[in-house]
Amino acid sequence: MRLHPFRPRLLDSLRGYDRRRFWQDASAGVTVGVVALPLAMAFAIASGVKPEQGIFTAIVAGFLISALGGSSVQIGGPAGAFIVIVYGIVERYGLTNLLISTALAGVLLFAMGALRLGALVRYIPVAIIIGFTNGIAVLIGVSQLKDLFGLHIEKLPADFFTQVGALASHAGSMNPAALALGLGCLALVALWPKRWKAVPSPIVALVLATLATALLQLPVETIGSRFGGIPQGLPRLALPPFSWASAQQLLIPTLTIALLGAVESLLCARVADNLSEAPRHDPNQELMGQGVANMVAPLFGGIPATGTIARTVTNVRSGATSPVAGIVHAATLLAVVLVAAPLAVHVPLAGLAGILLFVAWNMGEWHEFARLRRFSLHYRTVLLGTFGLTVVFDLTVAVQFGLVLACVFFIYRMSTLFRIEACEGTAPDVQVFALSGPLFFGAIGTLEALPARVLPGTRAVVLDLQRMLSMDTSGLDALAQCQRSLARRGVALFLAGVDAQPLSLIRRAGFEAELGAGRIVADRAGAEAAARAG
Repeated sequence: MRLHPFRPRLLDSLRGYDRRRFWQDASAGVTVGVVALPLAMAFAIASGVKPEQGIFTAIVAGFLISALGGSSVQIGGPAGAFIVIVYGIVERYGLTNLLISTALAGVLLFAMGALRLGALVRYIPVAIIIGFTNGIAVLIGVSQLKDLFGLHIEKLPADFFTQVGALASHAGSMNPAALALGLGCLALVALWPKRWKAVPSPIVALVLATLATALLQLPVETIGSRFGGIPQGLPRLALPPFSWASAQQLLIPTLTIALLGAVESLLCARVADNLSEAPRHDPNQELMGQGVANMVAPLFGGIPATGTIARTVTNVRSGATSPVAGIVHAATLLAVVLVAAPLAVHVPLAGLAGILLFVAWNMGEWHEFARLRRFSLHYRTVLLGTFGLTVVFDLTVAVQFGLVLACVFFIYRMSTLFRIEACEGTAPDVQVFALSGPLFFGAIGTLEALPARVLPGTRAVVLDLQRMLSMDTSGLDALAQCQRSLARRGVALFLAGVDAQPLSLIRRAGFEAELGAGRIVADRAGAEAAARAG
């Protein structure tokens, strides 16, 4: 298998690059950097890690995804979809193992791109994607209620029902000041006038909430009180301790991060393609760029990164033309860390929770629940099953269930396409049946019932296969069993109009010799004539 060449989109985008495009990209990059700052901190805190780890991820992974990826305008960094996954891994395995899982997932992502598997992600049914996306949005929303209400819960559990129980049991510790700040930020982000879109609403909400907390001395938890602030600069490069014993335990978390990262990044890139006039993304190069970013980010304490729809859309609408905008976005975040990190001590966690609640609401495709009645039972079952399992268990179980169920329903639908219809023959002792649709393992029951439809006194049966374009080995075995069943009753079997693929399989398996000479005929009329003569 030929590997996909490693050629970042940045190399092609720089051809004919001029000053005008640079200023467009620089302007878009600064705008996205400002938008990304509160989101990076909020995603990290909600994931159970320090806020600076989200910022470091946005800087390091954001730079690498833009510089090495396959999209012209995609922005990478920590994403809301990873919150639940990362929080669960930190709770069960610890921070060090999260870094190892992220790096191993990066290796998998790079391998997927190199092996040209980027297109396979598109084959995941939309019902599964909507189901787990809505499920993750619910989990994000629930996880933010602790900080929104200012509840005194030392450590929020990882699973849904335990979280709900902990929130309910500590409802009496609600902090009115925190709730007011959180709801104020939520309302400001949600109701921010569209005509002022040049000024990012999350940063306005965060600045106002921080000023209110500092000037009014509000009794709410802040980044400073919980984490001690944010370091002024990037951390030193450090390798997390690695052992094969721990790596074996991290198989499921690694696969989960890699799968979700691949799906999110390529879905985001497709959205960007529809919004931008830039060339369409290269899915395999995008996966390789995402892989490198997730291999390198943990060396700086970073968490999993992927393409982010909200920041990518902001980038496109701000006029970005190339990956240079994403590089400027990372540089903007680095400049903020170097200059303004000490100010983060006053950022209220309730304000970040309000912003994240809006992100969770926008992340979910809630209208799909209202439209469910328009679709088939199969679609509803897959979507609701994936949604429920994402909330109750985790993303890996939900996607596995959804894929298995989708495959079962697909097999069932394909099996209903295979039909056997009786046709009027030219002789009373020759019965003719027309087969249509694919003859595969899911449809062999229909063929196995054919001998029972053969009338007494029949001397020969003609199967018209002109509309049967494909057959697998299970279908061939069922056809052979049908021939043997008819032969025991003294009934000869003739095949007419066999298409290229079934004919090739019949000959390779030796079934043509078992049928006998002259039993495979070019058309129905010829087969009926051969049956009458035989």
